[in-house]
Amino acid sequence: MNKNRLRGFLDRAWQTASPPTPGAAPLTKRDYLLTMDIFRDLPPDQIEMIEHATVMRTIPKGQIIYSQEDRAEALFLLKRGQITIYRLTPAGKRLELATIGPKGFFGEMPLLGESLRHAYAEATEESLLCVMSRADVERLIREQPSVALRMIETLGRRLADREVRLEELAYRSAPARIAAVVLRLTEGHAGTEVAVTHQELGDMIGALRETVTKLLDEFQSDGLIELRRGHILLRDPERLRCRLDA
Repeated sequence: MNKNRLRGFLDRAWQTASPPTPGAAPLTKRDYLLTMDIFRDLPPDQIEMIEHATVMRTIPKGQIIYSQEDRAEALFLLKRGQITIYRLTPAGKRLELATIGPKGFFGEMPLLGESLRHAYAEATEESLLCVMSRADVERLIREQPSVALRMIETLGRRLADREVRLEELAYRSAPARIAAVVLRLTEGHAGTEVAVTHQELGDMIGALRETVTKLLDEFQSDGLIELRRGHILLRDPERLRCRLDA
């Protein structure tokens, strides 16, 4: 995808993109790119090349960045916010595949030989993205193979996490799946609070929101968690971990 086509794609996909916050301190693309793990230790001339090659946008929460069967060949670099990658089944059921946090990247499948994307990417928080075309990514990888190695490492970890999620869906009951997700999100520490809705949990474990609400109410009654508006506070991680075998 050339630069003009990439910009056209971004303009269509992000037509509701948020403008810069008035009065905010100006930050350059270079500032953001230098924080990306896959670009660490790159020489100044390579950082300058990436700076010129990328388009940077702030997009609002809830915006779809790309959808299934989208052919746009671009790599998305997340500086701020959160992106959820998910699929929709033929019946319209949503299944989450990955959650991308700051300094992560996504949209890499067309760069690995896939002609189409097979998932949706949605901003679940207001997010700041830098975007590179396929041609620019390929040129960077040829000149700096270490970038490719770091991308492979990240994709390997992401694949392992996806396998864990699939195992949970296949072999665990709904209560065990919810317990596993809550523990993963809160990292298993008492007093840790996570911002997540019942619908989002349902999407993560492949269950109806009503089922999630019922089970979370039971967890709260047992003193395992405390439910707050749009948040879950972990009260007793050890006892919640016992529910993994339920």
